[in-house]
Amino acid sequence: MKILEITGKSVDEALKNALAELNVTEDKVEVEVLDEGNKGLFKIIGVKPAKIRVKVKRDYIYEAKNFLREVLDSMGIKAEIRIKEEDDLININLIGPNMGLIIGYRGETLDALQYLVSLVVNKGHETEYKRVILDTENYRFKRQETLKKLAEKTAYKVKKNGRSFKLEPMNPYERRIIHSALQGNPYVYTFSEGEEPHRRVVIDLRKN
Repeated sequence: MKILEITGKSVDEALKNALAELNVTEDKVEVEVLDEGNKGLFKIIGVKPAKIRVKVKRDYIYEAKNFLREVLDSMGIKAEIRIKEEDDLININLIGPNMGLIIGYRGETLDALQYLVSLVVNKGHETEYKRVILDTENYRFKRQETLKKLAEKTAYKVKKNGRSFKLEPMNPYERRIIHSALQGNPYVYTFSEGEEPHRRVVIDLRKN
């Protein structure tokens, strides 16, 4: 991380000098005014330059993209990496052939890669936590719809047979989809049991 202390006739001039030397725009830096300076009498007597400390912010978007590029290259996968940041959410979409390799069995490879990118983005805790969502070929939405249908189908079985049903182990994100899909169901309720990575959702009949 680059840190620069620099002076100028004013704070604005010092900042302008710093940005030129660091070759960055103002939104990429943090500025601390060390001394506002003094124009002096008639701009001659008692003149004192302004002094600031400028710190270049971490470019976590660049780091995330660079990390993904290295992983994809090591896997021999060509893909375009599109990143969009909205508040504290970073959406990353991979576009290219052979995306099935990135998705993996039921999204396991995609989830693992998403976790690693999140670690890269949030390392050092220098900024507020950023949630990372990594997707390709609209897999997240398709999987979400599949899980919602599974939740409704299983809830119907539980109501019809009068006994609980355990779903296959899922990651926290997918378990939340199941819980959310059935939270308003008047006949069944859900809860999770087991330890990660084998934790699963149980759907059971509501007791009157």
